[in-house]
Amino acid sequence: MPVKRPTMADIARRAGVTKGAVSFALNNRPGVSEPTRHRILAIAEELGWQPNSAARALSDGRAGAFGLVIDRPARTLGLEPFFMQLISGIQSELTRDATPLMLTMAEDQAAEVALYKSWWAQRRVDGVFLVDLQADDARVTVLEQLGMPAVVIGAPVGTGALPAVWSDDAAAVRAVVRHLADLGHRRLARVGGPARLRHTVIRATAFHACVRELGLTGVTVETDYSGEAGAAATRKLLSGRADAPTAIIYDNDVMAVSGLAAVQSMGLRVPADISLLAWDDSALCELVHPPLTALSRDIAGYGAHAARLLRAAAGGLPVADREDPAPRLTLRGSVAAPIK
Repeated sequence: MPVKRPTMADIARRAGVTKGAVSFALNNRPGVSEPTRHRILAIAEELGWQPNSAARALSDGRAGAFGLVIDRPARTLGLEPFFMQLISGIQSELTRDATPLMLTMAEDQAAEVALYKSWWAQRRVDGVFLVDLQADDARVTVLEQLGMPAVVIGAPVGTGALPAVWSDDAAAVRAVVRHLADLGHRRLARVGGPARLRHTVIRATAFHACVRELGLTGVTVETDYSGEAGAAATRKLLSGRADAPTAIIYDNDVMAVSGLAAVQSMGLRVPADISLLAWDDSALCELVHPPLTALSRDIAGYGAHAARLLRAAAGGLPVADREDPAPRLTLRGSVAAPIK
């Protein structure tokens, strides 16, 4: 038989007090003496009592949970370490006060907006993390109209009144392009993510501006972040072209690893024939041969900072944008000077 969940009535019977006294003690409200409060709390712990989140939401308007909706294909999300590290960072911070994270995926932005409205109306969450911001993002307006606390994980551009946790992607791109130029590379390529995403636009804009400034040539290929797309873009860039790039920058580690495999299947050598560089360093970058030079940052820390900001916003505290350190270049074996 299933074990009966302990109730406040069970605690009251064991403690020899009223349910009202138990409620005062469990909610840390005046109305009971300190010895009685301690006895009630000890009995509640002994019985394994946990507050009913639905009842708590009805009583004080708080759900005691935060939400994260991700609008990306499941096949790419499951392979990309970035989101796994981000979620682990969020969760590590939320576990400090036993706040659960409601995580789900949406087919598109309309479905995501519908989820926010439903969650807020049903008091399912006290706030949400907003990822993959787009140009003229409808979610920002909806969340502001709902009055729903939210934190944007990304650049504070087009975020309205919502606070953001971000790092300077443009500065990181410029550092990479200058590093490659200093090695002697003159023809660069960038395998990017979907052009609708704001961080993709920021990276692409910085890439092409820096390429022009340094007198280089550069091209960007749009993909869906998948390994298959990364490999296909690599083959397209390198197949029989006199103006083929001598270095390729990938927007994530999964595409970079797939790009490396594609290069090697074409009989080319890394880094002797082509240099490869990955955005968002991960264990994947170190497991391949040669290990991939990559842009590194503390993604779990990024998530933890976002969680702290959202907790403060949901608690009614004033919050402001937080800028984390820009990604730094970690040199390994996949980048070298081009053959003259």
